[in-house]
Formats: sequence, structure tokens, C-alpha cells
Amino acid sequence: MTNDHDVLFRTLSDPTRRAIFERLCRQGEQTVGALTAQSGVSQPAVSKHLGVLRQAGLVRDRHEGRQTHYSAQLAALSPLTDWTNQMNAFWQSRFDDLENLLKRMDQ
Repeated sequence: MTNDHDVLFRTLSDPTRRAIFERLCRQGEQTVGALTAQSGVSQPAVSKHLGVLRQAGLVRDRHEGRQTHYSAQLAALSPLTDWTNQMNAFWQSRFDDLENLLKRMDQ
């Protein structure tokens, strides 16, 4: 069984896909054409990346006439935020234990 954060890590592991997602986060809703013009890859490649991002829930599409507009769905990152917070707490505890051990060794 795949965890939500595994899907998100796998989806965002591709640098082009991650750049497209970051662009949508920073610049807001954009058309496929605008994303293609800024990406340095072909329109079919951008469309394929957008499809993967959409399947992962990271973007939403909206059709307007012949154009498709995409927007980032930041709430979809919550499994990654949760996982990062758990790892932060785990390592902080480990570092605290190490600090205590080093203090005892200095005495």
C-alpha cells in the first residue's frame, strides 16, 4: 500500500514537474501555453507532467473555451508537512539525547 507522502515525493521528484508546480504556487493560475513557454520543454511534455500532478492532487484544472487553466492545490502538501514535522520531532529528540550525553561526558 502506498502512503500519500510516497505519492507526493514520487510526483515531486522530477525536476521539471517540481518546477511547474513551484511556478503555479508562486505565479498563480496559468494556462498550458504559458507554462510551456516558461518551461523549456514541449507542450505534450508539460501536459503529461500536469496530468501526473493532477493525479497526485497537487493541481486542479479548469477549462475555459479551448484553454485549460491550472492552479496549485497547496492543501495537497499536508501529508508532506505532517511527515516533515514527525521527522523533525524525531531528530530533535535524538539531538537532545546526544547533547545530554555529551554534557554528562564532560563532567
